[in-house]
Amino acid sequence: MKGIEAFRNSCNGEIEDLTITQEPTRQETKAQLPTTVVAEAEDLIQEQKTAPNEMKVSQSIRAPGKIVFVGNKMPMDYVLAIITGFSGSKVEEIILKARGQAITTAVDAAEITRNRFLKDLRIGKIVIGTEKMPPREGESKPRNVSTIEIVLTKG
Repeated sequence: MKGIEAFRNSCNGEIEDLTITQEPTRQETKAQLPTTVVAEAEDLIQEQKTAPNEMKVSQSIRAPGKIVFVGNKMPMDYVLAIITGFSGSKVEEIILKARGQAITTAVDAAEITRNRFLKDLRIGKIVIGTEKMPPREGESKPRNVSTIEIVLTKG
């Protein structure tokens, strides 16, 4: 007996078979989507083909590796992301990116990881900057938001 039949016979459970017998061809998929979505997807595929091993981080840093965008979660969530990023593959560096109030979380995550978990982790480079954001509703001037990129290297 195969897997589904064995399960049915062993526990009298009902299973709905959701396997797809045939994948749609590329032409069928294109016919179902609006032309703008198809054009955007083909542009993204073309961009991925041009630089598969190198990600553009900023004008000052070009590095093969992973990027962790820091937001509103707790610092330990990002620590876990950093640890799994280094342990899962042969990545030599991870870049933490944050802006605004998330900068403190990024610094906390980098320091917790470096001091408690990965003792051989080094801070390779820190890049700070400012982004101009559009004005909020009711405001007239654009606002400046601070940004940080922390490059963590192993070794």
